[in-house]
Amino acid sequence: MNSKNDIFKNIKFVLSHTSHPGNIGSTARAIKTMGFAQLSLINPEKFPHEDADALASGAKDLLQHAQVASSLEEVTADCNVLIGFTARKRELTQEHLSIEEIAQKIIELKNNKFALLFGNETSGLKNEEIQHCHYLAYIDANKEYSSLNLSQAVQVTAYELRKNFNKKEFDVAIKEKKLATFEEQNGFYEHLESTLNELGFLEKIQGKRLMHRLRLMFNRIQMDEDEVNILRGILNQISKKID
Repeated sequence: MNSKNDIFKNIKFVLSHTSHPGNIGSTARAIKTMGFAQLSLINPEKFPHEDADALASGAKDLLQHAQVASSLEEVTADCNVLIGFTARKRELTQEHLSIEEIAQKIIELKNNKFALLFGNETSGLKNEEIQHCHYLAYIDANKEYSSLNLSQAVQVTAYELRKNFNKKEFDVAIKEKKLATFEEQNGFYEHLESTLNELGFLEKIQGKRLMHRLRLMFNRIQMDEDEVNILRGILNQISKKID
């Protein structure tokens, strides 16, 4: 069984479409001080940049090894669980959990890899990014003024996770189940949508809305690789019958 320290290694912090390079540097410093080492960036506006280097201080090594990608799919391909941070509760949405509750989820599924997703400083996460998340998380802040700087939000999150992970005893049951990767899950959703289109099913209703609901439903199941393969096998047989 993995040790508690392995949890830190299995978590990557992902910044999406960050505008200010200083926030990238401050984020690197924030997560390194809490024992995390993986930083990924989706289409940062300015990176590499001297402001990022300056604010990273002793965490420039995280900037040097940061994964820079053009899409969410690329960054999370090897992850099993995607958690998006947003202050707003959305319609037709996933569970909206506190950081402590997120820590409990991570401990339960500690044998998996996690991506913690933070959106742009001004606009936050895009709807498309929200739809790909298994869980949504929020920081318990003043409801009359809950606006946190991006790197501050990351710092609070990293601290709260560390505090929960370092408890002497985990107070939840550990699940040994290894979930399908995001790439495997996304492949299934694309396959499902293609098959439903072959059946003409999505033409009769609001297709995008239905696919979002189906994604939420299957995400709650927490599918492993074998379960994804079984479902895709069923879809293949349906396609053969259609042909």
